[in-house]
Amino acid sequence: MREDVFSNPSPSNRLRLNTLIRLRWLAIIGQSLTVLTVAYWLHYPLPVSLCFALIACSAWLNLFLAFRYPAAHRLGPSAAFGILIFDSAQLAGLLYMTGGLTNPFALLLTVPVVISATSLPLRLTAILGGCVMAAATLLVFFHLPLPWVDGESLNIPFVYVAGMWMAVFSCISFTGLYAFRVAEEARQLADALTATELVLLREQHLSALDGLAAAAAHELGTPLATITLVAREMERSLGNDSRYREDVTLLRTQGERCREILKRLTSLSSESEEHLARLPLTSLIEEITAPHRDFGIGIDLVPEVRIGPEPVSQRNPGVIYGLGNLVENAVDFAREKVTIRWNWDNSLVRISILDDGPGFPPEIIDRIGEPYVSTRQGNPDSGGGGLGLGLFIAKTLLERSGADLKFGNATGRGEGALIEIVWPRRIFLGSEAQSEIRKEIA
Repeated sequence: MREDVFSNPSPSNRLRLNTLIRLRWLAIIGQSLTVLTVAYWLHYPLPVSLCFALIACSAWLNLFLAFRYPAAHRLGPSAAFGILIFDSAQLAGLLYMTGGLTNPFALLLTVPVVISATSLPLRLTAILGGCVMAAATLLVFFHLPLPWVDGESLNIPFVYVAGMWMAVFSCISFTGLYAFRVAEEARQLADALTATELVLLREQHLSALDGLAAAAAHELGTPLATITLVAREMERSLGNDSRYREDVTLLRTQGERCREILKRLTSLSSESEEHLARLPLTSLIEEITAPHRDFGIGIDLVPEVRIGPEPVSQRNPGVIYGLGNLVENAVDFAREKVTIRWNWDNSLVRISILDDGPGFPPEIIDRIGEPYVSTRQGNPDSGGGGLGLGLFIAKTLLERSGADLKFGNATGRGEGALIEIVWPRRIFLGSEAQSEIRKEIA
């Protein structure tokens, strides 16, 4: 599933051009105010014209991009990388004319790298970081003097400049990597949630087919009845006219046949809705295990001590898909057997899925359910893969239904992974419980 849905980056993950334009306007305002303050308020000697020439380059680029592309335009990785390279070069030029790395604003060289880390691939971010560090290294040795009081010289020790270089390098490395990891996890979570929504939507569409069939039969019944009635009247009017009688008779019989088909379809939909809309817990267990019994792995169903009447819930495609996914993965990793236990009382409904496979690695038990985390060591005999996005989807769907999931390893000999799913009884019953309450009140 991951290869199908996420092999190409989503356009929603690309950097918006409008974001870069706004950030650059903010930088232009800040740079202009700084130059004006240093030159005309502090009266430090400064190449004002050259500085504003570089600032004007940024302003012209902003205006060109604003008029050339719509505000909602999303940049491809290469275009965004080129713009950030320009921003880094423009800032390096300003620093060259204002003291190089002796300028305390040198730390602003890290800003384009951080922006790149949040939106561009790691390879492009690494290249940008290398270019910025190369520029910072050149600024250590090649730069105009730091603006200072006219007539006085400010001698900054080389060890301080080396410390500034190390600060820029450390900030780019740490902040860039941190921003990339946070943004990447956010992107993975958003993509996985999108996949979850698609799975749930597909299951809901399948469950809605019966209702759609009944609605179609109801809507088509009236026009077909009218067609049949008109055909009968035409048949009577034609009498023994051999030219059209056979055609009209055929039209009437086919219309009646269509009505019979729709009647049966309505009947089937009603029976399906009546018998499948409500699902006892035992039937739910049978339904989620049936597709996985023909793979050479035994599935033992073990009902445990139960208190009170069996819970009957409304059919929930998300619950069926989620439980089915957990059973499928248990079968994939099991050596010989999967055991499913269930019980209920007046407050809780519990299902546990146990296999005799290798179990969950201890180092990732706390991270199970995160997207793209492979949670178990593969079983060479089963051919099963890792549990990543599939388990995330199953966990998300079950938690949306009100369930609490616990993942661990069983302590019995020859037993592997254990998954426990627990619902509060009133949440598991859902709308069915409301119907029972209404009946009791009536």
